[in-house]
Amino acid sequence: MTRVQTAALIIIAFAVVLFLLVQARFILISLATAIILFSLTSDVINFIARSRIGPFHVPNWLASVAAVVLIATALITLTSIVVAQINTVLVTTLAYAERAPDAVAALFAWAGEDVESAVRNSMQSIELSGYLRGAAGGATSLTQATVLVILFVGFLFAERVWFQTKLLNFTGDPAQAKRVGRIIASIIRRVNYYLLVKTIISLATGAMTYALARAFGLEIAMPLGVVTFVLNFIPNIGSIIATGLVVLAAYIQLGDPWMTSLIFVIAGTIQFVNGSIIDPMLMGRALRLSSFGILLSLAFWGAVWGIPGMFLSVPIMVMMLVVCSHVAALRPFAILLSREGLPEEEAALDQR
Repeated sequence: MTRVQTAALIIIAFAVVLFLLVQARFILISLATAIILFSLTSDVINFIARSRIGPFHVPNWLASVAAVVLIATALITLTSIVVAQINTVLVTTLAYAERAPDAVAALFAWAGEDVESAVRNSMQSIELSGYLRGAAGGATSLTQATVLVILFVGFLFAERVWFQTKLLNFTGDPAQAKRVGRIIASIIRRVNYYLLVKTIISLATGAMTYALARAFGLEIAMPLGVVTFVLNFIPNIGSIIATGLVVLAAYIQLGDPWMTSLIFVIAGTIQFVNGSIIDPMLMGRALRLSSFGILLSLAFWGAVWGIPGMFLSVPIMVMMLVVCSHVAALRPFAILLSREGLPEEEAALDQR
């Protein structure tokens, strides 16, 4: 009877947490993004604050204010670029909308006129305007989220001075507070390294995609490069979607199956080399995440938080892996989440 009650309580607690995650998704996504940005720059701020210029040193508060200003400027600039490219894609999509059914149906001409006609009718029945309105609404939400993220980052920097004191008072044990601090530092190091490598690989992939689109004279070369850069932060399926967009844009504009096939081969090769060879080589053993676990995390957070959840799925999984590795009761979950079944050891907390 006790086990049944415990299981029922766990199910109820999970349902409540899931409900809160969905209902407060906008705030929680903004907060998670702000925490990641804060962790990316906190070590740099500490270094600047410890540095001296002759007899002078940079005050901690001045370094924090400078960091918030730089983050706000970068976020606003990046958001403006992304929103502008999304608008370009939407306008171009409307221009291509009339040609898309005939172009896609032509791919099935070999199967006969009936099949080609059925595909054309199916494409024409798609309510493209509804999807475009949803994409435009997402761009508006992105701008609102950017403002909220900047506010969260500002408050996090304001509170960072007292973090160690709060951690010590919370645990009540200096040794335990130090251990918790090392676990948090390990999470920050691993997430920062993942984002650094992913940004480099995504930039290279986006630049190559832009060069490919320009070489074949595609009208939306720049939007395709930016979208490819963004989508590569979504593990596994992001590169597939980006390649599909390039191929679809090429076929609708050029209308040549052989030329489109060549673009598909080149774009697929770029994604494969960067994502399946260079990316794992640079990551090494830094993350040690299970591929199946990444897919589960991607599916879960995608279902709960949508596309932003897909972007945050790997950083959240890294956090879960490190925490579960150093909590005895949760270590079996760390074994399942790790790639080789070897979760992080205690000595790894001091590794850089």
